[in-house]
Amino acid sequence: QVQLVESGGGLVQPGGSLRLSCAASGSAFSISVMGWYRRAPGKQRELVATITRGSTINYADSVKGRFTISRDNAKNAIYLQMNSLKAEDTAVYYCYAELLAGGYWGQGTQVTVSS
Repeated sequence: QVQLVESGGGLVQPGGSLRLSCAASGSAFSISVMGWYRRAPGKQRELVATITRGSTINYADSVKGRFTISRDNAKNAIYLQMNSLKAEDTAVYYCYAELLAGGYWGQGTQVTVSS
């Protein structure tokens, strides 16, 4: 079992920045891949970025050059630095962790980009 707790969401103006954090507890030593997904109103959940234990990174095309994912294996945590935010980035952002036994999701944190 793994528990994931996100933090750092909020309201920001277009062009602004936010940093999301996700802390894993439980059997966190078994985690291979961690990542961020998001679900915008009326849309399906989509991948934002993933990072492996060895720091191989994958980004959605829509966030490349604006978002940066990082990982602290010692703290079992990942972060998402979001810059140049746009209205279309508005969504609930979910932390995800993958183990051999399966995947786990956090409860989500709301990010709203609006003037």
